[in-house]
Amino acid sequence: YNCGDTNFTKHHVVIVPDTSLYKAQMNTSNVTTGGYTGSAMYKSNLAQAKTTIKAAFGSAHVLTKRELLTNAVNGNTPSGWAWFDSELMNEVQAYGSVAWGAHDGNGYNVASGDGQFPLFMFDRTKLHNREDYWLRDVASATYFSYVGNRGHADAYNASTSYGVRPAFCIG
Repeated sequence: YNCGDTNFTKHHVVIVPDTSLYKAQMNTSNVTTGGYTGSAMYKSNLAQAKTTIKAAFGSAHVLTKRELLTNAVNGNTPSGWAWFDSELMNEVQAYGSVAWGAHDGNGYNVASGDGQFPLFMFDRTKLHNREDYWLRDVASATYFSYVGNRGHADAYNASTSYGVRPAFCIG
């Protein structure tokens, strides 16, 4: 509420599915070029999730959530951001802190997603569901962050297929 490049003042709830909707790659090769918004995940691999969410809740109830998202990487380091529509969570929204996101320039990963979702703060079993699923943080030139299936924070090759567990707003 009261965030974004356009003031977001619509009362809403943030929904995160209990489990991943499907599996997909962040990229077809092990690169993080262009950050999260340059990834295949952002450009096309979330289309199925968007369709599923709109079908479940109705297009009129699904709200656009704008966040600062990583759009540039210099070597192993996120180096730029801009306002985009957002779906995947970052490490702070999931864990309440940074874990594997690139330590130099990590502010570009956190950006406006700077608080942990209360669901995960109060019930860790909702975060750790025995699945591997992607987060949007750039961890290196080849890795993005993910939540590990054994209850751990981790990062791995962008070409790996892990779960897609988006966060979205309904109002």
